[in-house]
Amino acid sequence: MTHAHFTSLALPLTTIGMALALGLQDKVTYDDTPLLPDSEYRVHGERPWPEVVQPGGPAVAPSDATVLFDGANLDAWEGNGGDAGWEVENGYAQVNGKGDIRTRAEFGDIQLHLEFQTPSEVKGSSQGRGNSGIYIMGRYEVQILDSFENPSYPDGQCSALYGQTPPLVNVCRAPGEWQTYDILFRAPRFEGKDLLQPARVTVIHNGVVTQWDQEYIGATAHRRVGTYSPHAPAGPLKLQDHGNPTRFRNIWVREL
Repeated sequence: MTHAHFTSLALPLTTIGMALALGLQDKVTYDDTPLLPDSEYRVHGERPWPEVVQPGGPAVAPSDATVLFDGANLDAWEGNGGDAGWEVENGYAQVNGKGDIRTRAEFGDIQLHLEFQTPSEVKGSSQGRGNSGIYIMGRYEVQILDSFENPSYPDGQCSALYGQTPPLVNVCRAPGEWQTYDILFRAPRFEGKDLLQPARVTVIHNGVVTQWDQEYIGATAHRRVGTYSPHAPAGPLKLQDHGNPTRFRNIWVREL
């Protein structure tokens, strides 16, 4: 990389835009470079500056995220016929047999972060052990399961696209340990009744990529092949009550 036109970069990158606005720094863009393909912008040329976002930390959401659960309450969620009925204590929400919960807000293309904990007391086996799931748009599931030394069908393992695509690797922590999902989801595109582009997802489980730009065959289904049906460009996020006391904390989303 050359910096022929960058006469001074002493200021932090986050302040370059402000410095330019105040006239405190020499011009840093090019006017004599070719236009990018199918674009009004030139290579290294003037164009809108990226918004500055504070990145957050282990338990802090980025500054431009929508916080869906911070450990205090489930006001951003609802249950069957009313408020979300899950137990909230000690900074987490726990499945308690009162049914699935879903966000009041709806989302399309997103970056999603959540943390979950399967029960430390192991009960059951296969799909009966630490089972839950996150349903994006209310219909495209990323499976949650205690897959630590727990054989089950591959497309039902933790971070599988349930019933469709097994995870690339199994990186489940031991029962009772907190785990993370970072999910990039691109909603399907429809034109009338026709599917133009399927939903796609990348899943990072405990810091490891387990789904890489993977296509959903269709909406999640049990014991049958999922199919697509036209729907709105946004939908709720749903957390599943599968009968196991799975816990959740630190849930946030960024719309892309």
